[in-house]
Amino acid sequence: MPDEYLALCIVGVFLLLVVIQVIMKVRHPFRHAVGGILTGLCALAVVDLTGMFTGVSLPISPLTLGVSGVAGIPGVTMLLLLNLVFK
Repeated sequence: MPDEYLALCIVGVFLLLVVIQVIMKVRHPFRHAVGGILTGLCALAVVDLTGMFTGVSLPISPLTLGVSGVAGIPGVTMLLLLNLVFK
């Protein structure tokens, strides 16, 4: 995948998240969109770091990074449940 296409997809998804925040009439839509992305990525990092202690892990891939970035903590929870069902 060319770098320009990937960058365009990332910017498009981020703008979509900001538009959703504007529709929900959030006071600071940009800050909430960035906060949602960061909490999702931090939740994925916590699951990855504690995987050696708990035995529950998720592979770090573009798919898991995308789902956790867009959907946040519910996305990471969904990935964990799907990992449990299909493993």
